[in-house]
Amino acid sequence: MAIEEVREYFKQFNRDSDIVEHEKSSATVELAAQAVGVIPARIAKTLSFKINDGAILIVTSGDAKIDNQKFKKEFGCKAKILTPEEALEFTGHAVGGVCPFALKTDVKVYLDKSMKRFETVFPAAGSSNSSIELTCDELNRYSNCEKWVDVCKGYNTL
Repeated sequence: MAIEEVREYFKQFNRDSDIVEHEKSSATVELAAQAVGVIPARIAKTLSFKINDGAILIVTSGDAKIDNQKFKKEFGCKAKILTPEEALEFTGHAVGGVCPFALKTDVKVYLDKSMKRFETVFPAAGSSNSSIELTCDELNRYSNCEKWVDVCKGYNTL
């Protein structure tokens, strides 16, 4: 089970007990916001995209949408979301629980600046009913992020 792998991953940071398993699903931004008790924008959603023969993950705020022009400028190709089967294959996490931790393959992780307006955000933790509260600095460190990017639109700045 992917959540157990994520919990094991967080042991190295002494944060494994900070993973919360919710009674209800947190598989979508809206459900996660309800489960955690925050506005949807504070949910750190992890999106998986095809890049050449591989994949990348981009973590964005819950209210942000990928801007295709910015994506193409940053990555040199059109944004193409992985299928649920491909997401599981590359990350080891099923859609609804995809997160940038304890990844099955060497998938590069990028964090979108849309999250920087919040002190803490809530990414999934490997299952469709789990999360962990992290600062952006912690998310950067624990996800082994390649770099921060600006590939989103449609979110409110504070």
